[in-house]
Amino acid sequence: MIKIKENPLGGNGFDVVHTFEAWKTAFITAAPQYGQLKVWKRHLCTDETFILLKGNAVIYTLDEQENAVKTPMQTGKLYVVEKATWHHVQVEEDALLFVVENSDTAKENTEQKPAEATKNAKEIRI
Repeated sequence: MIKIKENPLGGNGFDVVHTFEAWKTAFITAAPQYGQLKVWKRHLCTDETFILLKGNAVIYTLDEQENAVKTPMQTGKLYVVEKATWHHVQVEEDALLFVVENSDTAKENTEQKPAEATKNAKEIRI
């Protein structure tokens, strides 16, 4: 049997499209939580992978010295944010990202902190 699920462009920002045992897939579209960097998140139990399918998006991470690192995404490349890495994904209105993470990723195993004290961003070009 096969299931076909379409992307919810214009959805709720993070829309889970399939869950199976230990993992889930989702689409990310423009929404307030994926706009300007206000809050850093880190998942304590999983890596998180992203593929930019269309549009423009950036992944911000924090390095060991708490400096922000800006990584502009390119379509068709896999980006892995490793477990316990502080990060923020910023998407523009035209963006569609595909995400894979553990199915139990939730507020209970995700930490957050305000982004106000973040140092200047270094940019990584691929």
